[in-house]
Amino acid sequence: MNESIHLNGVEYVRADLVSAPPSETQIVIGQRGWVFVGKVSEDGDDIVIRGAKNIRVWGTSRGLGELVDGPLESTKFDPYGVVRLPKIAVVARIDVNGGWDD
Repeated sequence: MNESIHLNGVEYVRADLVSAPPSETQIVIGQRGWVFVGKVSEDGDDIVIRGAKNIRVWGTSRGLGELVDGPLESTKFDPYGVVRLPKIAVVARIDVNGGWDD
């Protein structure tokens, strides 16, 4: 099965094969249980989280995925400003749909 075609010198790829760019706001899981949410960018070997909030109590029954649309009533978090983590210390990053911006 062809995954792309060329037409008039332009390559076209099936829409279901194109991944969306990561959202700017992400939940970042660091080593040793640290969980932050904020606007993520990369700076060399670091992940920079601006407007970072440390999520200290998830308040979920099915894991962090429940927080992609914002905190739940029982979620507890604290403002941390700007957080820098070495990329090597990042376990996972989860795209957020919204609901975390002030």
